[in-house]
Amino acid sequence: MPLIPEEPQIHESAQGPRVTPAAGRTAPTPRPVPGPRSAATPRPGRPVPGPARPAPPAQRTQPAPTPAARPVPAKPENRSAPQLQVIPAPAGGALDAAEGAVDLLLESGRAPGDILVLTTGDQHPWAAHELSFGEAAYWAQHDAGDDVFFGDASAITRAKDRPVVVVAVNGDADGAAARTLPAARERAEALLIVCGDPGTINSVLGAGV
Repeated sequence: MPLIPEEPQIHESAQGPRVTPAAGRTAPTPRPVPGPRSAATPRPGRPVPGPARPAPPAQRTQPAPTPAARPVPAKPENRSAPQLQVIPAPAGGALDAAEGAVDLLLESGRAPGDILVLTTGDQHPWAAHELSFGEAAYWAQHDAGDDVFFGDASAITRAKDRPVVVVAVNGDADGAAARTLPAARERAEALLIVCGDPGTINSVLGAGV
């Protein structure tokens, strides 16, 4: 039989010359083909744009209170009237009765700075003595508020409120009692003690005594 030449067998691996990279070299990485940059493609170094965030709601700021709206640390007009205590005494003995009332207050635990003593006639000896050093020194002791303070009818317009006010009706010249007693009731925060003639006190304060 004649010999049939063998057909050359084509192997799938023999599709062309295969280049083997030289030792020590790496195959080059194919570079991407540059194309148009879309808007969705971020630029290096910039954050990826996302959906627009809604603006935060505007915060309402409360208007600053005007000075008229702020509470004023003044004496409330609707505060209760102080307790009234009347100690009957003649005009000549009203000052002694007032001093006795002060002694009882201090013995009961009242602080000296809680007490204001007013006279409708002559000054208390303590006030007359302190005024001899000048009104500035006299009123400085009142403002310090750490001791019993004595004043006459004219002092009521400058004296500050205190828990207890004691009034000695030791004179009534030019209607001093009518001027002093209502003002003393306004200055007394808790207790008003009036030493003097009950008829005079009742006519001014309507105390019903």
